[in-house]
Amino acid sequence: MADIVDYMIIGDDMQLVEIELDPGEGIRAEAGAMMYMEDGIEMQTNTGGGIFKGLKRMITGESFFITNFYFNGNGKGHVAFGAPYPGKIIPLQLTDFGGSFICQKDSFLCAAKGIEIEIAFTKKIGAGFFGGEGFILQRLQGDGLAFVHAGGTIIKKQLMQGETLRVDTGCIVGFSENVDYDIQFVGGFTNALFGGEGLFLAKLRGPGTVYLQSLPFSRLADRIHAAGMRYSGNHRGEQKGIGGIGGDILGGLLGGDNRY
Repeated sequence: MADIVDYMIIGDDMQLVEIELDPGEGIRAEAGAMMYMEDGIEMQTNTGGGIFKGLKRMITGESFFITNFYFNGNGKGHVAFGAPYPGKIIPLQLTDFGGSFICQKDSFLCAAKGIEIEIAFTKKIGAGFFGGEGFILQRLQGDGLAFVHAGGTIIKKQLMQGETLRVDTGCIVGFSENVDYDIQFVGGFTNALFGGEGLFLAKLRGPGTVYLQSLPFSRLADRIHAAGMRYSGNHRGEQKGIGGIGGDILGGLLGGDNRY
């Protein structure tokens, strides 16, 4: 049974979650996610259940190790975890989803002690071969709170029985276990080559809950990389400082830099 923890989400677009622990309670988090902790909080880093558990987490994009934080002081103890890039933190009470929730790899941030993080391969072979980011998913299991992170703005969709939604695979944050997940070819020669959305979309069929993100990290990284390549290929050979490079990258993200 998972520990019952209280929490507070702080911030807007660069959020962190502060967890409040009673004596003996614990929280587990991805290695490197902790921002600060008060006196009485003890940290233990391990594989979370043996080498096999660590290897399974590596397959899903997480660290081989997981860090557990326990409060062994008096009164209340607080520990905070920060998201790795701009976006939102989503609290998930797993009992609201039947004790299991499927999420995109590397979206896990932290969870109450007792929550298990497992591999969740997609059910259908097409999703496995063509799903891209959606091939290997994570399953969060237990009866307590878990927290996942997503980029940009979060959209929550409640799908009715038989209702379908087609989504860019990278824009999926997660969904309840009863949602059917598959991959669908975009179709059309010009759509496939010039649509800019990839050859395949994820098809989600209800009933169930779906969380989407407006700015997947992969999309953000692609734009930064493109802006960086444009800077490195500057034919005028200008030498720029950090501010100039940052301006080029921001301009590339906003789509307003057409100088080259």
